[in-house]
Amino acid sequence: MTRRVLGVLAGILIATTTLTPTAAHAAEWQPKPAPLTTPWTSQVSPSNALPEYPRPQLVRQEWQNLNGVWEFTGAPDLTSPPFGRPLAEGVLVPYPVESALSGVKRHEDNMFYRRTFTVPSSWDGRRVKLNFGAVTWETRVWVNGTQVGTHTGGFDAFSFDITPALRTGGNEIIVGVHSPVDGSRYPIGKQRRNPDGIFYTAASGIWQTVWLEPVRAQHITRLDTTPDVPAGVLDLVVQGSAGQTVTAQVLSGGKVVGTATGQVGQHLRVPVPNARLWSPDDPFLYDLRVTSASGDAVTGYFGMRSLGKAVVGGVMRPLLNGKFVFQLGTLDQGYWPDGVYTAPTDAALRWDLERQKALGFNMVRKHIKVEPARWYYHADRLGLLVWQDMPALDAVDEVPNGHTAFESELRRIVDQLKGITSIVQWVPFNEGWGEYDAGRITDLVRSIDNTRLVNHNSGANCCVSDPDPGNGDVIDDHHYQITTATRTPDARRVAVLGEFGGLGRRITGHEYQPGRGFAYGALYPDETSLTTRYVEITKQVARMVHTRGLSGSVYTEPYDVENEVNGFYTYDRQVLKTTEARVREVNQRVLAIANGTAVGPDDVVSLRVTTSGYTDRYLRHRDSLARTDVPASDLDRLDATFFARPGLADASCLSFESRNFPGQYLRHSNSRIGTAANPAAGDATFCARAGSGGTALESYNQRGAFIRHYNENVYLARSGGPNPWDTASSFAADTTWAVGGALWRSGADLPLDQARSFRVTTPGFTDRYLRHREGLARTDVVTAGSAALLKADATFVVRRGLADPSCYSLEARNYPGQFLRHADFRVRLGTNDNSELFRRDATFCAQPGRGGVRLESVNELGTNVRHYAEEVWVASSGGAHVYDNPAGYPEDVSWAVTSPWAP
Repeated sequence: MTRRVLGVLAGILIATTTLTPTAAHAAEWQPKPAPLTTPWTSQVSPSNALPEYPRPQLVRQEWQNLNGVWEFTGAPDLTSPPFGRPLAEGVLVPYPVESALSGVKRHEDNMFYRRTFTVPSSWDGRRVKLNFGAVTWETRVWVNGTQVGTHTGGFDAFSFDITPALRTGGNEIIVGVHSPVDGSRYPIGKQRRNPDGIFYTAASGIWQTVWLEPVRAQHITRLDTTPDVPAGVLDLVVQGSAGQTVTAQVLSGGKVVGTATGQVGQHLRVPVPNARLWSPDDPFLYDLRVTSASGDAVTGYFGMRSLGKAVVGGVMRPLLNGKFVFQLGTLDQGYWPDGVYTAPTDAALRWDLERQKALGFNMVRKHIKVEPARWYYHADRLGLLVWQDMPALDAVDEVPNGHTAFESELRRIVDQLKGITSIVQWVPFNEGWGEYDAGRITDLVRSIDNTRLVNHNSGANCCVSDPDPGNGDVIDDHHYQITTATRTPDARRVAVLGEFGGLGRRITGHEYQPGRGFAYGALYPDETSLTTRYVEITKQVARMVHTRGLSGSVYTEPYDVENEVNGFYTYDRQVLKTTEARVREVNQRVLAIANGTAVGPDDVVSLRVTTSGYTDRYLRHRDSLARTDVPASDLDRLDATFFARPGLADASCLSFESRNFPGQYLRHSNSRIGTAANPAAGDATFCARAGSGGTALESYNQRGAFIRHYNENVYLARSGGPNPWDTASSFAADTTWAVGGALWRSGADLPLDQARSFRVTTPGFTDRYLRHREGLARTDVVTAGSAALLKADATFVVRRGLADPSCYSLEARNYPGQFLRHADFRVRLGTNDNSELFRRDATFCAQPGRGGVRLESVNELGTNVRHYAEEVWVASSGGAHVYDNPAGYPEDVSWAVTSPWAP
């Protein structure tokens, strides 16, 4: 089917080769030097400036591409169009005038474009439409001196019927554009006249394809496609001239599979029997052919898929085709060093999406920009879900008509894009930028399209966001290093991590402005360290899927943007800065954990019941038998914590070792699940299967039987079997477990409220101990003959974790009320001010180490307390800093817990 769609488009391109327009050549085009060149920069020329048919969902066989060299000039205003007057400069349309590829490479508040063209004689007797993909911002168009139309808006397509203004032979087009950019008058996204930091170069003037096409007087203008999967039909509304009778045909592989006839503006229910459903794993597209009684004929495409939300596994989740699919995406901003807002070629546009799919992502958040129609076609064809942002106003305060312009363009954008298969979510605001009346705007978007989720404000926890109106479908937090937990879903809304990451690395020779590159945190020195950090923070996403009910995440970002060096790739798309296989592996792991076919990413886990009404209960052992309880004590939480080990009988499956009874494993015996030491390997091995919103654990040696809770007890059960616990009622829910972060986070024990000292285990330094001196942590040699002050400084009282009672905080023996904490990664002594930040900085989870105990930071992911050159840091293995050196890391983060030097 995909080949069929491509074949149709290829045929269209062939058809246009006989319609080459006659351009004005009073001015020549010369590209300006780009800050960086992409692999496609050199492929751009006047003869091939985006030659592809620009509107894949409403295709006509005859058309004339007007991309190419136009004459150009800046102007004080738009009151004096240069009719019949050659303009001195050449600009390559459709590249914005600030871009190197345009040949202008500067901003103009007001500008005129001019060119000539000839209408093919074969178009005689039909109306001629002049189409614009997008122009920023106010557009006025004259043909042969007659004004044929005006438009305001920088992101939506528009058309004018220019037939009355045409004449035989050569015709002149003048396009005047007003694009002041700044000032909040209209949506601009991240464009700025003076770009800096997270705001980038403006994209003024024509920035998408311009083309002509002949149409009948009575013609079709849009195809609104809404798949109705339960009914097995395509709900189609053909927009166009009123009163037309239209016939729609759905095709698969060139064969008609469904037909319907009706009127323009009516809902046509076109049968799609035995529909093959579109998904990221199988992005199957149907062809669509619509003809009208007037003789108009257009083609398009669509995918059959359903969207929604529902409680799945006890959690409100987004649905695709009736199933929860975790939406793992990137923050795709759509900027280019050579074309700014406009990709140099269609191959480049497609490549961006192909590479994100290759990295293991299944979703793209199109960040406060609207792309050309072909970008969405590529997303549809490749199988990438899309969250579509509305381009933002550039300030919070209202300016005259700013909100009116925002809402007008919002309506047009949603109308224009609502037939896109891949779009699954609308996002009208981001981090409060330009936010106002968020509840009303959410309702407005839903009134235009009620088939998709509406995320009222991505990053509602951030920045200048207004209070949450509560009427959207999504709770969306931004946490770049995920140092605090995201909000959980509620009874009506799913929870997502709308932005995280921002990990940076500069690549010499591939910097927009050398030396000015920045990230949303430390810059990493090499491919390994950057990739390792990505893997670590993505593991935290995996932890939150079942622990926090997380349903989607958006990593910042796929490509560097100007001086923002957060990309997997450099801004010029020349260098992949991470290791592709490792990125893809951890991404696939997240998706597997979400659909239940994998468990992790940690060794220590807990298994939560997903059956509605019982989601506060966990599988735990008591008196060697498994049951489910609401954990109320330390013992309950310990009993409900297990080490997830490779399966004793098959390493590709799982065995669950008791956290507080090492060597004992969950196993089945006479259908009852319990714990036992040295069990038969097959009895203690279970294989992860996709459950109903979580993981179903199938017995390794009794296939078809699953771990199930029934009347608080836990059994090995078969649906419809002979035992009471085999009842088919609620079987899927009762055998599905949310396998998430452990209720008892420490995998090793420390003695509470007792004084202890912590000895270095690194060979050659085992006479050194963790101590504080002048407020900073370090290691020094401590012996029986050491001074009393040194001994006291090297002694700490083990307390319950200030931020998590299953972890620990270390109080100074000689400074009561002061605790070891980290700040800017350095471990130091500080007085507890009872702030959340201090509590988290001063809390460490004890984990098994190499010859000792690791002290794992709660809020600096993947870091442990490490001694390095006598100083003490929270460090990762292979991170951005010198103290993250992977050499000797396992030994340096392991501490022997000893008797206190100062009891």
